[in-house]
Amino acid sequence: MAAPALDFRNVNSLWSSVAAETLARCGVRHAVISPGSRSTPLTIALASHPEIEAIPVLDERSAAFLALGLAKCTETPVVLLCTSGSAGANYFPAVIEAHESGVPLIVITADRPPEMRECASGQTIDQQKLFGAHVSFYHELAVAEASLSLLGYLRQTLAHAVDRARGPVPGPVHLNAPFRDPLPPIEDAQAKALAGKIDADFFSHLGAPTPVVTRSTLWQRPTTARGIIVAGPLPATKDAAEWVKKVRELSDALGWPVLADGLSPLRADSQAITSYDVILRNADAARELTPRTVLCIGGWPTSKVLRGWLEASAAEILLVSQHAANRDALHGRTRQITAPLDSISVSGERIHDESYLAAWRAREQAARGAIESALEKETALVEPKASWLLTRVLPTGTPLVVANSMPVRDLEYFRAAGGPAIEVFFSRGANGIDGTLSTALGVAHAADKPAVLLTGDLALLHDSNGFLAVPQLCGALTIVLINNQGGGIFEHLPVAQFEPPFEKFFATPQQVDFATLCAAHRVEHVVVKDWIHFETLLRAEFTRGVRVLEVRTDRKHDAAWRKRLFAQVAARLN
Repeated sequence: MAAPALDFRNVNSLWSSVAAETLARCGVRHAVISPGSRSTPLTIALASHPEIEAIPVLDERSAAFLALGLAKCTETPVVLLCTSGSAGANYFPAVIEAHESGVPLIVITADRPPEMRECASGQTIDQQKLFGAHVSFYHELAVAEASLSLLGYLRQTLAHAVDRARGPVPGPVHLNAPFRDPLPPIEDAQAKALAGKIDADFFSHLGAPTPVVTRSTLWQRPTTARGIIVAGPLPATKDAAEWVKKVRELSDALGWPVLADGLSPLRADSQAITSYDVILRNADAARELTPRTVLCIGGWPTSKVLRGWLEASAAEILLVSQHAANRDALHGRTRQITAPLDSISVSGERIHDESYLAAWRAREQAARGAIESALEKETALVEPKASWLLTRVLPTGTPLVVANSMPVRDLEYFRAAGGPAIEVFFSRGANGIDGTLSTALGVAHAADKPAVLLTGDLALLHDSNGFLAVPQLCGALTIVLINNQGGGIFEHLPVAQFEPPFEKFFATPQQVDFATLCAAHRVEHVVVKDWIHFETLLRAEFTRGVRVLEVRTDRKHDAAWRKRLFAQVAARLN
C-alpha cells in the first residue's frame, strides 16, 4: 500500500484520516455511509481514501442491509457509518441478522461529545451499547485529539475491532465515535504540528489477520449403519467447494446418506437426498428410516418436518459448529464439537451394511421423480415452479439471494440434486424479511457476475426504500418477484382457518402496482406471461442495472397445490 495521505487540516480530519488508513490496511474495502452532520469528519476521510469504496445510501436501514450483503459476498468486514441520534437505531435489524448469521460488520455511530449529552442537545440520544448483546465487541472511542499517543490508541482499537469482526466466528462490532466542532476540515494549527511525525512506519505492522490454527478432531466411528448426515444451510463462501468435498469424504467413510438443505451447496451433489420433507410425511417411511446417529453440519435445516422427525427420533446427535454458543435448537441427545468441519476425521472400521443407505435412495428416487414430473407438466403460474426453474436455468456460479418465508421453503422443497452449483445467499440468522432488497443489492454490487433475487411481494415492499440505492449499483440484479398479494406462508399455518381475522391481519393483502413503483425508481419491470416467457427472460443477457420480473400468482391456489402434491407423493411411497 502507498504511503498514507493523511489530512492535517484540523484535529478531526487527522483523527479520521488515521482511522480510514488503519481500516484500509486491515483489509476493509467498502464503507456504506448515510448522510448526516456529526459523522462529517469520518465521511470525508472514508470517501477520500483510495483503497476504500464509499457508497452513499440515504436510508440507514437499507444501508445496513446493503452492507450486510457486501460482507456476505466478500467475506470481509464492511464499515457502516451514520450520524448521531436515532440514525444508528435503524441499523438494529441488520446488526441482529449479522450477529445471528456470522457476518462481519464494523458499525460506527458518530456522536456528540460527553459534555453535550443529557442536556437536551439536538439529535442526541444515549448510544452507549446501543445494540446490546448483538455485537461481539463495543467500544466508545476517545474524543479526537492531536496526540501521537492517542492516535496510536485509535489505530490499535480499530485494528482490534476489525479482528473481532472477522472472528474466528465473524460478526458485527460497534464503535461509538464522538466529535467536537468544527466538523468540516476547517484549517487550524493543532494538527499541523504533527505533520512529518506520522509516516508509513506508523501503520507498517497492520495487515492480514494471523491464521487460526486448529487441531484435528478425531471422532470414533459409531457402531451403526443407521446414520445420516444432515447438511444444513451454508452461505456461499470461497471455501464451499472444499466444504462439499469434506462432507462427501465423511459420507463415503461412514456409508451414510447426506440430507442436503435447499440452502446448502450439497444440493448440487447428484448423490444428495433432497426430498426428505415429503418422504417423512409418510408415516411408514418416517418410522422405517429412523436413524440411530445423526451428524449435523452447517446448522439445523429449513424443513420443519425434518426437524420434528429428528427431535422425535431420540437419535444420538453430533453437532459440528464453529460457534462456541449452544446451537442445538432441538435439545436432543447432542454432543457439540466446536471446530471447523475440515478438522473432523473418523476413526475405526466401517460397517458394511448398505441396506439403510439403499432404503433412503429408493425413497428419494420415487419422491423426486414424482415431484419433477408434476412440475414439468404444470403450465399455470404457480409459485413452486418459479423456484424450480431458477435452480435449473441459472448458470453455474450465479449469486442467488433468497428471501425468507415461502421463497426459501420452495427452494427447500423443489430444488433437485445435481443441478447447477449456484451461490445461494440468505438471511437465516433471525429469519426475518427485513432488508431483503438491500441485501441483494449489496451482493450484486460485490459480485463479479449478474445476481438474482427471489422474493415475495411483502418482503420487497418491506424494503422498498432499497430502490434508492440502485444508482450506486455496479453490476446487475434480476429480481424475480412472486406477487401473490400477501403473505403466502401464512396459508400453510393453522391460523389460516380462523377467518376473521386471518386475511386482514396475517395474510395482509396489498394492492401496490409494481410497474408504477419500478417506474418511480427508473427500474425495468416485466410481467411474466408464462413459463416459456420466464425462461426466455432469465436466459437473456442482463449485465447492468436492476430489473423486476413479476410472476403473478394466487396464494390460496398455490398453498392448496403444494399440500395436494405433498400428500399425493407421500401416499405413493407406500
